[in-house]
Amino acid sequence: MKIADMTWADVEIAARRDPRAVLPLGSTEQHAQLSLCVDAILAERVAVEAAEPLGVPVYPVMPYGLAPYFTAYPGTVSLRVETLLAVARDVLASIRRAGFRRILIVNGHGGNAPVGALAQELMADWPDTSIRFHNWWSAPRTWAMVEATGPASHASWMENFPWTRLSHAPAPAGEKPMIDPESLRASNPAQARRALGDGNFGGAWQRDDVVTDALWRTGVEETRAALEGPWPQ
Repeated sequence: MKIADMTWADVEIAARRDPRAVLPLGSTEQHAQLSLCVDAILAERVAVEAAEPLGVPVYPVMPYGLAPYFTAYPGTVSLRVETLLAVARDVLASIRRAGFRRILIVNGHGGNAPVGALAQELMADWPDTSIRFHNWWSAPRTWAMVEATGPASHASWMENFPWTRLSHAPAPAGEKPMIDPESLRASNPAQARRALGDGNFGGAWQRDDVVTDALWRTGVEETRAALEGPWPQ
C-alpha cells in the first residue's frame, strides 16, 4: 500500500489500525549498463511487494544516498553524510508524528549504513518507537542464495532484473573478474572509475531470469518476515 495512493485521512486510519510503516532507502549512482536508479527501484519494489499482503503503508523511496566513490560517473548523486542523516531524521520523525511506532527501513544501498546507527540513536530518544534497519539484498536467506549461485557484486547479475534493465543498453556476455575491494576503498573517484571501467565490481553481468526470479521472491519473503516481526514490546 503506497503512501502515493493514500490521502492524509487514509494514513490517519492506517496508523490507528496498525503501528507499522515502511521507509525504503535507495541511491542514484552508476550501475554499469543498468539504470542509475537500481538501488531506489529495488528498495521500493521489494518494500511494496513485501508490505502489500499485510496492508502496511510504504513511504516513497528516498532516491539519494551516500555514493562519493562513484562521483566520477555522470548521473551519480551523492549526499554528504550529515545531509543524509538530517533528511532521514526528519523523515522518520514525520512518520512517527503520523502515528506509526514500528518502522521498517528497507535499505537498497550499502552506503546508507549510517542510517542504521541513526535508528539506534532515535530509539534512545523515542522509547515508544521501534525502528528496524533491513538491508534486503544481504539478509541471511537472500545472501545465501547469492553465494550459492556464484560470484556477485555491485551492478552484477544480482541487481539485474527486468525492472532495472535498459532496452538500449544490453548486458555484456560472460563474467567480469572480481575487483579488489580494499584497493577500491583506498581510491579516489577518478581512480575508482579507472579501476572499474563500466562500473561492475565483478561476476556475471546477467543470469537467467529463473535464477533472479527465485532470488527476488526470497528477498520479498525475507523483507515481509522482517515487517511481520516479532517487534519489541
